[in-house]
Amino acid sequence: MIVAGTLEERFTAYVEALAGTLAHADRAQPFAAYCRGLILPGERKSIEPMAARVRPERVSAAHQSLHHLVAKAAWSDEALLAAARHQVLPALGPITAWIIDDTGFPKKGRHSVGVARQYCGQLGKQDNCQVAVSLSVANEQASLPVAYRLYLPQAWANDPLRRHKAGVPEEVRFKTKPEIALEQIRDALRQGVLPGVVLADAGYGADMDFQGGLLGLDLAYVVGIQPNTSLWPPGKSPLPAKPWSGRGRPPTRLRRQAGHEPVAAEALAQSLPAGAWQTVTWREGSKGTLASRFAALRVRPGHRDYDRREPWPELWLLAEWPEGEKEPTKHWLANLPADTPLPRLVTLTKLRWRIERDYQELKQELGLGHFEGRGWRGFHHHASLCIAAYGFLILERALFSPADPAAVGFQTPALPQGFRPRGSRTAPTAARAAFHRHLAPPPGRAARPPPRSLPLLSPAPSQQAAIASFMTQ
Repeated sequence: MIVAGTLEERFTAYVEALAGTLAHADRAQPFAAYCRGLILPGERKSIEPMAARVRPERVSAAHQSLHHLVAKAAWSDEALLAAARHQVLPALGPITAWIIDDTGFPKKGRHSVGVARQYCGQLGKQDNCQVAVSLSVANEQASLPVAYRLYLPQAWANDPLRRHKAGVPEEVRFKTKPEIALEQIRDALRQGVLPGVVLADAGYGADMDFQGGLLGLDLAYVVGIQPNTSLWPPGKSPLPAKPWSGRGRPPTRLRRQAGHEPVAAEALAQSLPAGAWQTVTWREGSKGTLASRFAALRVRPGHRDYDRREPWPELWLLAEWPEGEKEPTKHWLANLPADTPLPRLVTLTKLRWRIERDYQELKQELGLGHFEGRGWRGFHHHASLCIAAYGFLILERALFSPADPAAVGFQTPALPQGFRPRGSRTAPTAARAAFHRHLAPPPGRAARPPPRSLPLLSPAPSQQAAIASFMTQ
């Protein structure tokens, strides 16, 4: 972890610590320039405008160097993310949670790798987009993505021509998003990342193979579920297999029968008495203390358990029913111990908000969705570089108390006269689609105000001169 020296010295030490993963010494300088370009303010964080910001006197040469680094050079995304993790995690302190989520990037056309008509959380609807799955490690103070992979739809996975043009590796095959997430979790465990409680939304919690995989890894988890998820009420479970008749194979599958069936999570929550609902606060938000009404009870999942030989284990059903709502709005399943207090359940569940902060800043401030190439390698390289730059900002925040809430004005080198990058709002070329800055909730999830924007860095006033120097070098 880099802690000493001026801002420029810390930045240099950080990128040097990570540059050793790039497999070639000549990539260290463009790597530092790319990270600097991502941190500097600017409307677009694609290669051309970043080249103009970091090397205004040699835009063409800088463009070529940055393009080769992100789109052509064969370095390991996993190694870079591991190096960033090694530098940043000591500053985060004890890890509370592992957060699984996916994020979408609206795209035109059909040639960018993985683009398809699918649900895009950024737009809140089905549209043409790319979707990536990530694993972040988090606590109440900060979070860092440690794994990131593009979801490749079946139409892409089974199309040799498009795979070849986009440079999709031969070993990459179709996997569902929950399967990708489980693979990321297993890799993190193999790499020795200290585990936290796994948090995921209903897109993952609805997949019982995902929950079963977490149980098999002996990991604690809290996952969202749909209101119609079937559950066995407290004290109930599926019937045992039928008695053996003496002929054929002995029956092994669990049973249901009329009058002995699971119920929907929403109906189960609504059947609880008024005294079961308690008001719980979990953190301070931008507009004050966040609080709502919650209830929790022990249940067993009922999803397709008639195909199982053993019932699912007992889990917590956590439900949220805000004041003024006609019915419960959210439901989760958790395999935390039976003696877990309700406030602890709520606090862990609500920690998932950190992933929204990750994606807000990675997209709005660091240009995660601004890569303009079409290939598999470039898509992942750009994301890894964004995460590496984000790691440096996390380190800076850990060093300085944010006593001054005002955003620090970064000084960007003057651009060449008349420079107009492609995609710029002031460029004379055809306008591109507007960049969506607010995440829309998927169906079934209540809308919430976007997280409060934070400055990229919040140093003490004495650091202002150092920052100005850093941003103009």
